[in-house]
Amino acid sequence: MELLKIIEDLISIKTVTGQIEEINRCLEYIKDVLAPSGAITDIIKNEYASPVIFSRNTDTSHFDVLILGHIDVVPAKDEMFTPRIVDGKLYARGALDMKSFAAVAIQSMQYVMANKLNLKFGFILSTDEEQGSASLEAFLEKHPDLKADIVLDNDVGGDVCHIITKCKNPVYVRLHAKGQAAHGSTPWEGIDANEQLFLTWRNIRQLYPAYDLNTKAPQNTWIDTVHMATVAGGKVSNIISSEATALLDFRLTESSTLEGLKHNLQQCMTPFVTFEIEMSSIPVVTDENNPIIADYKVLAEKITGQPIKFEHMGGATDSRALYARGALVIMHSGTGEGMHADGEYVVLKSVEQIARIQTEFLTLLASKK
Repeated sequence: MELLKIIEDLISIKTVTGQIEEINRCLEYIKDVLAPSGAITDIIKNEYASPVIFSRNTDTSHFDVLILGHIDVVPAKDEMFTPRIVDGKLYARGALDMKSFAAVAIQSMQYVMANKLNLKFGFILSTDEEQGSASLEAFLEKHPDLKADIVLDNDVGGDVCHIITKCKNPVYVRLHAKGQAAHGSTPWEGIDANEQLFLTWRNIRQLYPAYDLNTKAPQNTWIDTVHMATVAGGKVSNIISSEATALLDFRLTESSTLEGLKHNLQQCMTPFVTFEIEMSSIPVVTDENNPIIADYKVLAEKITGQPIKFEHMGGATDSRALYARGALVIMHSGTGEGMHADGEYVVLKSVEQIARIQTEFLTLLASKK
């Protein structure tokens, strides 16, 4: 089946995160597409998370190459699930993030099977990446010995001429403020939890400055950042709030540690505010001088006909889970814009280039075994 047909079929299935019927329909479609190839393809269901599809050419716990991705998307208008092509750009929900590249993974599997490549190869597509990837976490918990020498990660959409070599470490911190209720007309009789929360936030901002469209980006963007993701406190207008919470989203570079963040936060707390780490991970860092990366870059430059640059990405990647198990992660995606927006699109030529880069790279790896 042609790559474009698979992309269009995947997009037409409304796999908004949490829509389990559509997600299951999409997974069954992928399984059916791969059935003629002879690949081993399982839909792994979880009791407390949505399913994952795991396709491979052999049953093993240690793969030469794995592809990681997802098939869920953020909500969109109905018309965005009908793809349209204008001037070589495919417009649709999931065009860039990341059904085009889920289709590439499927085609790579078909290629490996058809050419009987001497590689232990597979792909894993999760179904709730847009809301935290609990499905991938549950899958990896069931497969504690699963490893890969190389992970191909196409979920870094933006520019086919850029290979991402660094992703930051996401850390979610919950602030808890405790106060004492009083009538709004006599604030001196209480302690305003909201006020205490924002006094702490002001302290945090002294260490981690704010950036927006007004301030513009700093000269060096490879720095630790934080934004206040959610904030809540108080119930009615005339009562001093006795409690308040905020969720902070930190993005740490590889030179920062969780212990260092905790130390900084401790210095920022006011007497009525505490914090807890709700989630932390690790950054993903790839050595630009690694010979495997060098081979991949040469192929990418040959196929695109353009120089390939190494770049950093402030966001996180699901591939950090296998990076933590020793994988070399190659983060490379196609060209497009509008991820999560109404005008989401991907340049079809770049998707075709990624598909060709992958198959030639897999062929090269197999030839060296």
